Amino acid sequence: MNTNYIWAGKKVRLRPVQQSDWDKFHNNDLDSDNARLCDEIHFPRLEEGTKQWAEYQSINTYQGDNAFLAIETLAGTLIGSICTHSCNPRHGTFKYGVSIFRDHWRQGYATDAVAILLRYYFEELRYRKVNAHVYAFNDGSIALQEHLGFVQEGRIRDMIFTHGKHYDEYIYGLTQLEYVKRYI
Repeated sequence: MNTNYIWAGKKVRLRPVQQSDWDKFHNNDLDSDNARLCDEIHFPRLEEGTKQWAEYQSINTYQGDNAFLAIETLAGTLIGSICTHSCNPRHGTFKYGVSIFRDHWRQGYATDAVAILLRYYFEELRYRKVNAHVYAFNDGSIALQEHLGFVQEGRIRDMIFTHGKHYDEYIYGLTQLEYVKRYI
C-alpha cells in the first residue's frame, strides 16, 4: 500500500473521471451482462451522450461526501469505477458500489479499490458504517463483500427484475470497528 498517497493501493489508484475516459466507459456500457450485475440494462446511449457524461463527471467528481471515481492500475490503465452514495455524516453511514471492466475481473483490483475507499471514509471522514447492496445472482460481488469482511445483514425479497425474473437483494455491512480489526 502506498501510504504517501491516500488514493493509491497495492494495485490501483482512484482518480476523477477524465473527459478522455469516455470511450472506455462507453464500451463497458455495451456489456449487458456487466450492466445487469452492477445496476440494470439501460437504453443505448450515443457516443456523444457518453462524452457529455464523462465531461459532467470530470467537473462534478463529488457532491458532499458522495463521489464517483475512476479506478486505474498503477500503470495508468482505466479499469472501472467506484462510487459512494447515500452519505450521511450525521449518522456516519454511507453506501458504495464498484464496477470493474470485464477484461480486468478477478485480479484483485476491486478489493484494492474498496480498501482505498474504506480507508478514506473511516480514517479521514470519521464514518462509522458502510453498506453495499448486492443482487442475489451476482456471485462475484457476494464473494467480494465476504472477502472484504462485510457481513450479510439483510435480504430484500423480489427486489430486482432482470432477465425475465425477480431476484432478492442482499444488504452487506461493515462497521468502522470491524474495519480497524481487519485492516489496521
